[in-house]
Amino acid sequence: MARHLTFVREPRRIPVVLSLEEIARLLEAAPGPKYKAALSAAYGAGLRVSEVVALKVSDIDSERMLLRIEQGKGRKDRFAMLSPRLLEFLRDWYRIARPAVWLFPGRDPLLPLTTRQFNRAVHAAADRAVIKKRVTPHTLRHSFATHLLEEKTDVRLIQVLLGHARLDTTALYAQVATNVIRAVMSPLDRLTPLTSEKKPPA
Repeated sequence: MARHLTFVREPRRIPVVLSLEEIARLLEAAPGPKYKAALSAAYGAGLRVSEVVALKVSDIDSERMLLRIEQGKGRKDRFAMLSPRLLEFLRDWYRIARPAVWLFPGRDPLLPLTTRQFNRAVHAAADRAVIKKRVTPHTLRHSFATHLLEEKTDVRLIQVLLGHARLDTTALYAQVATNVIRAVMSPLDRLTPLTSEKKPPA
């Protein structure tokens, strides 16, 4: 029976990316300090929604400026970057809530925030920030990768930071890194005229 099945490969869509100004508005519109810190982790470290909600207080390594990501996609552990600004947001949240185990507890403090709750918070922030694009938690990860690429960060380093197994997955962001696209000179502009322009007779 399997011989008669036809497998249709789903086409890859270009990811939605927010501008720096839109990211700033989104973070300011987050519903409370917990979600501001959680959204900042998704954007500032390029984390998947499942990785954000699974963060523990013990995963923050402020000495080495790293976030430990346990059992990410493909059940692999890795380290993500911890920027000084993200550390500041996380410390602000910690001082307020003093979470014991999970960095972002859910309604039950013994359990982590659910991906559904995080999704709702992202959509609420996007509405409050009046962002017209379709914003999901993964949009923050897409924006992280694209903005790094626009800053001329090596695509192989971005691959490591995102925890991508394949480079071609990361290379997809080159299609939306508009600063990079604009900076490339077309081969047409490198051509020298083959014949000198003939001036019309006087």
